[in-house]
Amino acid sequence: MTPAARLQAAADILDRIGEGVAAEKALTNWARNSRFAGSKDRRAVRDHVFDCLRKWRSTAALGGAETGRARILGLLRETGADVEAMFAGQGHGPAPLSEAEQQSERQPEGFEAWDLPDWLGDVFQDGLGPEAEATAHALRNRAPVFLRVNTLKADRETAQRLLAEEGIETAPHDLSPTCLLVTDGARKVAQSQAYLTGQVELQDAASQAVVDMLPLEPGLRVLDYCAGGGGKSLAMAAQMAGKIDAHDADPRRMKDLPARATRAGALVTPITKPNGPYDLVLCDVPCSGSGAWRRSPEGKWRFSPSDLQDLVSVQSEILDTTQTLVGPVGKLAYATCSVIPAENSDQVAAFLTRHGEWSLLTSRQFLPSDGGDGFFCAVFEKS
Repeated sequence: MTPAARLQAAADILDRIGEGVAAEKALTNWARNSRFAGSKDRRAVRDHVFDCLRKWRSTAALGGAETGRARILGLLRETGADVEAMFAGQGHGPAPLSEAEQQSERQPEGFEAWDLPDWLGDVFQDGLGPEAEATAHALRNRAPVFLRVNTLKADRETAQRLLAEEGIETAPHDLSPTCLLVTDGARKVAQSQAYLTGQVELQDAASQAVVDMLPLEPGLRVLDYCAGGGGKSLAMAAQMAGKIDAHDADPRRMKDLPARATRAGALVTPITKPNGPYDLVLCDVPCSGSGAWRRSPEGKWRFSPSDLQDLVSVQSEILDTTQTLVGPVGKLAYATCSVIPAENSDQVAAFLTRHGEWSLLTSRQFLPSDGGDGFFCAVFEKS
């Protein structure tokens, strides 16, 4: 496929997404119907689609319409690309611009420029104050690729050397002593020996920093209550050099965890019904994912105020449930990949009001300006 043909394919996919089709489904359907597209073509088309999803409102403004074609035009205008060369009507590329399209450019204003729905723009502004605009703009760009060094099998220097031998360049990151930022060769990671042998795992820097905040010691009985794929379970097991119980409301989310744990040399046991008391319970609760919207940008356009209310209710229920699993001198940790106070600091305050026997030991809001995704973590102890 030519570069212009890739742009036309992305525009068609964006139209499907605009009609309500999920982004991954739209991309998969296109790939199945486009056998001529090679792996580089599919990656390029996917990148164009996700770049526009991150900048859904601003590209529409710059392109002059709410269509896939206009958003691709807006993306090219934003990046200063040669629009006429791409919209030349050659091969399978976009048709030449009409006279109206040539005059259609409009600079995005207000929350359009932040690439947030208006209601979320207000939430960001009210909740994050002077950090709101920078956080919104960070979510408009691609996320870095981070690795966690599995200290059960390697140290950071060894992992860097092994990765470099396979053309993957990395640099230490300040958010966590186990963190490496991939500076070159990110697409090679999943097939590298360091990854396949469990010496490194893909994990965001702030996610690693959340685990660093936890009071983990060898010999503690620890539960990861909302384990999902198990990234934090594996990180905790490595930090403790001990056993972790992993639970999730949907056990299917943990289906790959046993194989991942074996590869990492970690002691992680998936369980269906937690049996306390535990010395530490981590509940990394379902949330808006707002701190990671640059990785899953479709989320911010599908998310609604009622979704937020529902999540806040679920989060409260999980906190009320998990606090009963903690022993008399244990700790309870609450985490989200969100930057919305209703899911974070407000939940902490509400929990402490409901349960006077608990006090806040520590908390931190991580923002993209810290280098990783937006995460929140609070650790409670019994008063």
